[in-house]
Amino acid sequence: MTRRTRLITPGIAFAGLVLTPTAALAQDISGQIGVASQYVGKGIGKSSDEPSLYGSVEATAGLFYAGVFASTAELSQGSDAEIVTTIGVRPEFAGFEFDLSAMNKDFPGSRAGVDPSNIEYQADVSRKLGPVGTRLRVNYTPDGFAATREAWWVEAQASLALDAATKASVALGERTADGGAEYVAWNAGVKRKLSDRIALDVRWYDTDGHDFGEPYEGRLVGSLSLSL
Repeated sequence: MTRRTRLITPGIAFAGLVLTPTAALAQDISGQIGVASQYVGKGIGKSSDEPSLYGSVEATAGLFYAGVFASTAELSQGSDAEIVTTIGVRPEFAGFEFDLSAMNKDFPGSRAGVDPSNIEYQADVSRKLGPVGTRLRVNYTPDGFAATREAWWVEAQASLALDAATKASVALGERTADGGAEYVAWNAGVKRKLSDRIALDVRWYDTDGHDFGEPYEGRLVGSLSLSL
């Protein structure tokens, strides 16, 4: 068994444990595959300016859901992929929509001595204010990837439909961390449906952390996705 296989197997096994009971009761199963000019997470480049392939599958049962997302990556700790397994619930109350989830992140290919996984907890609250959609996201990591220990990511997003097929959005986020980089990140872009199943997103990302290196510098990213 190769090192990459040994690292990726726990993530697949956990995904199976999460998805199997939800899929058995699922009212809906959806998926998506896509390609991006590069992979970006929490505002920073994670594929060394190289194109990335990604895909996801999600099963829902009432308010509850479970899903798996995977993308190719190229991180400084040697990782060549990121796999995110999520369980969560999406309730609504007083005009607000909530998304409360727990995520297990695996980083196959991490070099020896680097813990190839971590847990994150995330809460989203969304609401329409007239024609503008708003979302506040709070993400907490008790023990992050590599040298990062406790970390927070707080992001506010606003979106506006330009027509029936086109939506513009902007977001501003801040990361604070014990043992990791701290920075402010923002992005702005447009997503357009080219058909019922195909969508194109073009977005500019940047941070105030350029001193941390190339991943924190500004970048224009395009992605094309196909809903399954």
